[in-house]
Amino acid sequence: QVQLVESGGGLVQAGGSLRLSCATSGIRFIASDMAWYRQAPGKLRDLVATITIDGPTTYADGVQGRLAVSRDDTRKTMYQQMNNLQPEDTAVYYCSANGPQYGSSNNRTYWGQGTQVTVAS
Repeated sequence: QVQLVESGGGLVQAGGSLRLSCATSGIRFIASDMAWYRQAPGKLRDLVATITIDGPTTYADGVQGRLAVSRDDTRKTMYQQMNNLQPEDTAVYYCSANGPQYGSSNNRTYWGQGTQVTVAS
């Protein structure tokens, strides 16, 4: 069974920082492309950042320079360092993995349950 568990969300003042984690199990992490999404109240879920198997990253407009995604293949965990947070960053942040679970050669997309980030002005 594949599980993705986000943590690190919380309430922070504008200009503050948070570090999100996405711990995985049951998936071949080293063979999985990873991503962070976020969903603000009343809005669609948007892609925030990606990190591929080999490490290259991409970022959505508006977060470039403030967010940094990384991965630790040994710990099977993805991270997102978020700096200079603004009220418009308030959302539920979800991690996503696209890869094969153990015992399979087929890639699937898996989701975590999300972690709330609230930025007060």
